[in-house]
Amino acid sequence: MISKKQKAILFTILAGLLWGTSFPAIKIGLEYVDPLIFVFLRFLIASIVMFIAVLITGKFEFKINHKKLLLFLGITNGIAYLLQYIGMNYTTAAKASLFVNLTTIWVVLLSPKITGEHFDKKKTGGIIFAIIGLLLVTTNLNMQIINEGQLFGDITVILAGVVWAVFIIYNKILVNKEKGVTQSIIWILPLTLIPMVPFVLFSSSSLSTIPIEGWAAIFYTAIFCWVIPYYLWVKGLKDISATTSTILLLTEILVATSISIVFLNEIITLINGIGAIFIIVALVLVSKQSNNNSTKQKKLLKVTNQKQ
Repeated sequence: MISKKQKAILFTILAGLLWGTSFPAIKIGLEYVDPLIFVFLRFLIASIVMFIAVLITGKFEFKINHKKLLLFLGITNGIAYLLQYIGMNYTTAAKASLFVNLTTIWVVLLSPKITGEHFDKKKTGGIIFAIIGLLLVTTNLNMQIINEGQLFGDITVILAGVVWAVFIIYNKILVNKEKGVTQSIIWILPLTLIPMVPFVLFSSSSLSTIPIEGWAAIFYTAIFCWVIPYYLWVKGLKDISATTSTILLLTEILVATSISIVFLNEIITLINGIGAIFIIVALVLVSKQSNNNSTKQKKLLKVTNQKQ
């Protein structure tokens, strides 16, 4: 029988796989749509789709718990996306990919202080392998990319990663308080739009000029790269730590790289391949760590019941 932690790992990996498809989809979509309009429409459509889905299934409730935390998470998510999209205009794609995925490091640094998370040997090993793999995949050991782009863009994208780390950790706090995850998703999605509204209002872009290819990318990333994976990720986050979740989400990089090679004719090197192996090892280590914790908890519960 599959344990809760095993299900959580599966949900998180599936979320990472879907989120990984967003990178090539966004890259294609940005050829037809202004970046800030793209991200605004993505979350607007995701909000509408999620609301309709909840209405159809009869799970919608007007009761809102943890209002301040939901507002904080929505605005935090919106700010992170704005920082990423703005920063990407002033730095290279390679650096942006590296800096955004440094979220793993920020979660490792912040999670113990905010949630009191502890690291054992396997999780520590997973973190080390994940960071090495991340560097190999995103930089190809070409450190010259650090000198490319502009300082403003670099700092902005790095800040996006830090803000997302905060978003991930406080999502963990939210799911620990909530019995279900549907209600939180319903409100976080529209709240994400708040920081984006001023940029859209002053944008000179027109919706009528967006071609069918642009709309296809917007709808795809809204549904298959946010509504579905976010639901899976939050479900998984309930039974694993923020750090474990972040490492498992590195499947995004593996999927994005694979799709880019097949459909966008990007080239993979031996170093990229070694980096991918490091990430896979990290996934195995944190997965085993989670499963071992689950086994220990079951044994402890069994002993407790016998004593009673």
